[in-house]
Amino acid sequence: MASMDDVIELPEDFGGQVRLFPLPDLVVFPHAMQPLHIFEPRYCEMLDDALASDRLIAMATLAGGVQSLHVQQPTIHATVCIGKIVSHVETEDGRHNILLIGAKRATVRRELLTNRSFRIADVDVASDYHPPGDMTEYFELKRDVLKAFSAIIPASATVQQNLHELMAGQMGLGPITDIISFTLPLSTGAKLLLLAESDVCQRARLLTRLLRERFIEKKG
Repeated sequence: MASMDDVIELPEDFGGQVRLFPLPDLVVFPHAMQPLHIFEPRYCEMLDDALASDRLIAMATLAGGVQSLHVQQPTIHATVCIGKIVSHVETEDGRHNILLIGAKRATVRRELLTNRSFRIADVDVASDYHPPGDMTEYFELKRDVLKAFSAIIPASATVQQNLHELMAGQMGLGPITDIISFTLPLSTGAKLLLLAESDVCQRARLLTRLLRERFIEKKG
């Protein structure tokens, strides 16, 4: 069975071009699963193109929210998440249900002029990194993130046990911050800031601060 790292790895011949799927108020993160229901002709064409090649779709966030859905070429935020289609089912009426897993964060460099009905862009992919050196701070940040997360979720024995296993487990700080960022009801702006940060230590600091300000301090 393929590991998560293998699943989210981009193809070796990936040239930096991605299909854009812009939606309002949705920010997808690497390592997160996002179901999508596709029915508009342009996005059905986009899906067909993806399934026939690299199975990649970049989830973009509309800058103008829901109102920009009525604009011909609405502005998107530059930070996007390249996702990989891991499941696809076509319905009897020609619609599609897919499951996308976030693979890589990226920044749109420029959109391309094409004769396709969907948007395509050149992007710069940003891989997670953390500053070299002493790993003490890395593990302290992992503890801080999980501690802040545990303070806002149900305090059942099962949940707390899962958190202890996560703390002791092999999942890195990057995936942990991404999954928590995707799962919790943070603002779109906050999620975009987290998605834009490829330094996992900086992202962990930001997420911990947001969790404390948004949930813990208000609850207290």
